[in-house]
Amino acid sequence: MLKKIFLILTIFIFFLFLVTMLKINKNDKETKNIFENLPFSNISNLNITNASKKETKKEIVGRLIIKKLNIDNNLYQIGSKENNVDKNITILENSTSPEQEDSLLFIAAHSGTGNKAYFKNLDKLELGDEIILIYNDKTYTYEVKNYWEEKKDGDINFFKEDKRQLILTTCSPTKDDMQLVINCIEKD
Repeated sequence: MLKKIFLILTIFIFFLFLVTMLKINKNDKETKNIFENLPFSNISNLNITNASKKETKKEIVGRLIIKKLNIDNNLYQIGSKENNVDKNITILENSTSPEQEDSLLFIAAHSGTGNKAYFKNLDKLELGDEIILIYNDKTYTYEVKNYWEEKKDGDINFFKEDKRQLILTTCSPTKDDMQLVINCIEKD
């Protein structure tokens, strides 16, 4: 389901980008509402700005550190364009903040090859391995409780623990239609 939502959002963003590029006229000195002819009700409330490095830094909410896999990467707010599996390690929509006692945080990234394949070695994690999450300047330490592969259909099946929980996911390294799920709980 999450993949379907991601696909729909990606198509929508591509469509908006395409329409934006078609509407911009370099020779026109007037500022125009490039969304004025789109069939969306409150699109006129959008504020278009160029993202700067400073704005991107404000969107960073933490870091994911897995020493065993040499992972130490920033995490971005769910609404940020940087919180995208094609750019970074990504916090998924249905997550709850680790600041809550019974939080459930879903994090995904690409596996395989390339410089964006942050979870290419996720299958090397073993029971008891440590994962550190720094979120809003507070450190949470998790350990791998169990892991499994399941059908890649946009859903993750899991058992909700009584502790803070972190679920890492990526494509299976061996089966195209499967995803690897690593269930981690907060260390005592």
